[in-house]
Order: sequence, then structure tokens, then C-alpha cells
Amino acid sequence: MQLPRCGASSAAVTIVASQITFLVLFYSNPSGFSLKRAAVDDDRSWSGGIGVHIANLSRDFNYGLVRSYPGSAVSQIDAFPAYPDDPLVRQYSAEYWILGDLEAGSDASFARRVLDPDQADVVFVPFFAALSAEAQLRNGKGHFRHRKDNEDYERQKAVMEIVTSSSRWQRSGGRDHVFVLTDPMAMYHFRAEIANSILLVVDFGGWYMEDAKSSRNLSSPQPIYHTQVSLIKDVIVPYTHLLPTLALSQDNAVRTTLLYFKGARYRHRTGLVRDQLWSVLDGEPGVLLEEGFPNRTGQVQAVQGMRNSHFCLHPAGDTPSSCRLFDAVASLCIPVIVSDSIELPFEGMLDYTQFAIFVSVHDALLPKWLVRHLSSLSSKVRNQMRHNLASVQHHFEYENGFPGGRGAAIKDGAVNMIWRKVRSKLPGVREAIARDRRRPSNAQLPPARCQCI
Repeated sequence: MQLPRCGASSAAVTIVASQITFLVLFYSNPSGFSLKRAAVDDDRSWSGGIGVHIANLSRDFNYGLVRSYPGSAVSQIDAFPAYPDDPLVRQYSAEYWILGDLEAGSDASFARRVLDPDQADVVFVPFFAALSAEAQLRNGKGHFRHRKDNEDYERQKAVMEIVTSSSRWQRSGGRDHVFVLTDPMAMYHFRAEIANSILLVVDFGGWYMEDAKSSRNLSSPQPIYHTQVSLIKDVIVPYTHLLPTLALSQDNAVRTTLLYFKGARYRHRTGLVRDQLWSVLDGEPGVLLEEGFPNRTGQVQAVQGMRNSHFCLHPAGDTPSSCRLFDAVASLCIPVIVSDSIELPFEGMLDYTQFAIFVSVHDALLPKWLVRHLSSLSSKVRNQMRHNLASVQHHFEYENGFPGGRGAAIKDGAVNMIWRKVRSKLPGVREAIARDRRRPSNAQLPPARCQCI
């Protein structure tokens, strides 16, 4: 049966109605902000799931590390101990929640655990690399970059010996193996060996290096980009937020501060912009800048500061991103991201322009520009953005509510969103494996080209 065609008059009415709608939204909103959904995908991307095999590692490399972490009060008999509550460590706990979901083997999870590695889409390496790195930094910071007397290095080495000896690794060159590296120092000594693998990282800051040999300036913000990470094969994941989630129905306080920031003023590399921003913004009306660190006292102050503010400043630190962004989302404080280039979780699945403000470094450093820009946004725009923040909060949520973290992840929470992103990388991963297999012996490899997008 042939479907009836729309008449010309119907099409004209549709066009006129669309134009009227646009004009109403635009002129009632001087910023030109578009009022639409923050999530841009649909339920079709949930179908199918992904088959994941867990590499056969001793529990010494995951839950054993939780029990032995300095200051841990966990019982030695807990099979699935709680992750350390130290804020400096907890922000990196994605590794814990991802493994807990896989261990549960729930049918409700997007990742389907597969016992036979040959039947899996990817192999997950259950090494708590961030926790291992932080334990070493806490116990022997001076030894971190050295291999001698370095327990973290010994753990990394043992993990690599086990994983690379498997037939699956040898067939794929590790391209279909997944490592969680949320700490910038995680797997520091074996970055080159896992460069082909799928890396789950909070940003690419851990792979930036200063051109110290040529510039002789260790404070230079200009980085050299390593060729071991790429948006083509790797997945940007959120930090675990440290502040409690504020539901929209509980957001009854009057927000009296325009722009809020709490953190260290002086950082290195990309974080040099913080001191410059501080000089520009300090003393401006409606701006509250507080120095502090993510300890318990700082958390209490940050909860109050973020919940009383319309906007929360997010400049780069030593690396481009930080836990502060996700604390702002949890607090319904509209993030103001000052960056010319930043990697963010789940882009293409979420539209950040609907719940965050993006500002170039150049504009942010212009005297009074940022305060005027934020002040120009109407209360309607702010309220809509705060509603949009509430609609995406759960996408950044790791905690599943199960004791010891062993349980199904939230359906469209952080863990399942991560696995959806990993699945989107599989066609490219399979192509790369196929190219490797047909490459003749003694072939000269081309230079890596990871930074092409």
C-alpha cells in the first residue's frame, strides 16, 4: 500500500510552526541556548550487550589490594571488601565497580561475562592499577618512577607476564584487552606494552610529557602528545564523584553565589591557568574562590559551596579533568569548563552543551568577561540547565548499592555506559587485528597516528 504524501499546505504549516518555535525559544533566551534533551542516543544502543572474559589473575591484584591498602579497616575474611574511603583514592574507584558488576554476572548488565576467552568480544584485565599506584605513592613516593624496591612495579610486571602469556593476547597483540587506568600513574612502567589495548582513562593527561630537553622549561604548559592513546580505541570514563548526589526535588536552597571554585590554586603543566584565572576572578562580585584539597574537611566545605552556587568553575589541573566536574554534576551546580581541548566521558551519547558552559582559555582570562557572560544567562536558562543536570546524574554514577560492590550496575549508570562505549570501538579493533595478522614478517611498521581526531 502506498503511503499518502503530505500536501504543500501541510508542509508550509510545519515550516512556519518550526520557525515560530525557534524564535520564541531564542528571544526568550538571549544566550541562544537550546532547550532539549541532554541525552542524544536511544534505547537501540542497549541491544546486544558485549561479551567479556575476565583474565585469570590472582585476587592479590584486585580485592587483595583493597584489604592491604594502608589504613584499611577491612576484615581479612571479606571476599568482596569495601573500597578504601580515602577521598584521594576513592575518586579512582571505577576499576572496583566494573569488576564488581562482572563478578555478579547479572543478566541486567550490558557486559555479559563469558568463561571461554575465545567466545568473548574482549578480555578484561582485573588489576586495580590505580589502587596499586596510590599504595606505592603513599608508602614510597621517591621510588615510584624507579623499579628497584617498587611493589607497584612488581605487581605490574606480574600482571603482564600472566596476561601476555595467554593465547588470546598472542593472537590479538593485546588489542582486545581492556585495562582500567583512572589514575594518571596507573601502569606507569608498562605503558608501551599495553599501548595497543583498550584503555579506560579519565583523560589523556597521564600521557602528556614536557619537552624538557628542548625548552629547558619544566613549567611550560605545552605538552608533547604520546602516540599510545586515542579516542579511536580508548574510552574516557568519569571519576567517581566524592560529594553526595543532590536530587532535583531536594534542591530547595537559594543559590546566592554566581561562580564557585574550591581546589589548589597552583598546579603544573595545563594547570598553570588556575593561577591566572584566580588573579582575574578574585574579588569579582558573586565569585567565591577557596583553596583546599579533597580531604574530609574540604568535602564538607565543597558541598555547601557547590549547592549554594549557580555555576562551578572547572579549570585544568595537572591533567585536563578532575573529580570536581562530577561533584558539580552531583550537586546540580552548572559546570563552567575552561579548556581549549578536553576529553569528556560518553560524548556522542550525552550532549554536554545542554548542562555545561564551555569557555576558551583566552576568553576566560579577559578581565570581567566570564562574570558578565554568566550573569547574562537568564534564570530560565539556568533552571533548564539544572534540570538537564538532574537528568544525566545517573549516567555518572558507579555505586550499585551492593555490599562489597558485587552486584549489577545501574542500567544506564557509569559502568554500563562505559561498556557501551567499549563495544563501539570493536569494529576498529577487529580491523587492526586483521591488519596485524596479514602483515608480512620483517615489515617496517608505520609510525603510530593516534592523535588524528
